Amino acid sequence: MTNSALTTITTQPLPEDTHSCWSCGSMRAAHFCSSCGKVQPPVPVDYFAFFGLPPKLNLDVAALQKDFYELSRRLHPDLNAHAGSQQQEWSLEQSSLLNDAYRTLSDPIKRTQYLLQLEGIVLEEQSKSATERARAAGEIKKQIVPPDLLEEVFELNLQLEELRTNKKMGDDDPALIAEIARQKSTLKAKHEALLEELRTYWTAWDALIQRSQSGSPSSAEERAQITGKMVDLLNRRNYIRNLVRDVNEALEN
Repeated sequence: MTNSALTTITTQPLPEDTHSCWSCGSMRAAHFCSSCGKVQPPVPVDYFAFFGLPPKLNLDVAALQKDFYELSRRLHPDLNAHAGSQQQEWSLEQSSLLNDAYRTLSDPIKRTQYLLQLEGIVLEEQSKSATERARAAGEIKKQIVPPDLLEEVFELNLQLEELRTNKKMGDDDPALIAEIARQKSTLKAKHEALLEELRTYWTAWDALIQRSQSGSPSSAEERAQITGKMVDLLNRRNYIRNLVRDVNEALEN
């Protein structure tokens, strides 16, 4: 990534009808004209292209942040407060897209999930809000339990239920609490290990993209193999994250 947000963004080709500035007719950058500085209407691009980046997963987050701050200054609605209503609207839209794109790409997990969405893959939602919505609707939320955790999770859930019952009855079992805390530490370690494993597939994915840019397109099968591994790892991490959350709630309540 280059040091300048302007030069970075102009590296991506734009649709034919957006090459010229609406105000002066010069060749425009993606978000503002490089000649007159006027904010340009947003173009329909994904978050990677918004920052002038290829769809890779290993990003220079420090460079991304630098470009974000530079673009924030250039696109801030306050700078266009005295411009026409159309420019103000474009400025607001561009700033909103900028914030959304940065929040997504600066977080490695959100970045991975977003790329999978671009590939047409929507992950099962394992969030707490999804659980609460399912409970409110009287539904059972689908859970993907990693096969290698089945026995461990079964035992842990029994212990959590025992702990909840003890607390309702006012009983205290230090040994049970210590065992649950130990399992929590084990789960957190597995959660971190899965992130390291996920990083290997980021590198594999980026190699496919680099190869495609060099004139050797990747096959659908190759892409599916890597995205499938990433989906599996993300689902496993989400499940373990929720287990740790349940343990914390049981220990604190």
